[in-house]
Amino acid sequence: MGTAYSTILPEHESFIREQKLFFVGTAAEDGHVNLSPKGYDAFRILSPNKVAYLDLTGSGNETSAHLSAVNRITYMFVAFDGKPLILRLYGTGQVVLPTSPEWDEVAAHFTLYPGYRQIIVSEIEIVKTSCGFSVPYYSYEGERDQLLNWATNHGEEKLIDYRKRKNSASMDGFPTPIGKAFEDENVN
Repeated sequence: MGTAYSTILPEHESFIREQKLFFVGTAAEDGHVNLSPKGYDAFRILSPNKVAYLDLTGSGNETSAHLSAVNRITYMFVAFDGKPLILRLYGTGQVVLPTSPEWDEVAAHFTLYPGYRQIIVSEIEIVKTSCGFSVPYYSYEGERDQLLNWATNHGEEKLIDYRKRKNSASMDGFPTPIGKAFEDENVN
């Protein structure tokens, strides 16, 4: 049976810090539900009710679009070794772009990996744990380097073009903050 908490407790924080992988779930009112796996050292606990993760350039930008439309998000952490546990963080999220006033303050918590595009900041309302008894054991072998190498090899100019083409709207056509920023840039 799961247990719900109103804040991230110290034992939750310890568990989160040990995980090498987390999942982000979002959905707009219409269209597809999105579930994204995230790796690297990209997740931060900013307070017992506030978290953030550094989002890297990828082939889509569903989370960003969904947060602009509905503003709800769920994070999931799963123990693949050691004591079984699933931990979910439920809350609301906002997209912080490099041009946002709060960027410098939030970005200071991260190593800015090649290809970073935004930071997702979330206010957490519910922390829920469950047993994880059915989750199989998996071994961590290391991070893949393809995404960081790809971003480095592209360089910032090509990444900007890529984001314009691939990250400006969701698969359902919802605009992203990145897409809106490109539109504003073209209007001015």
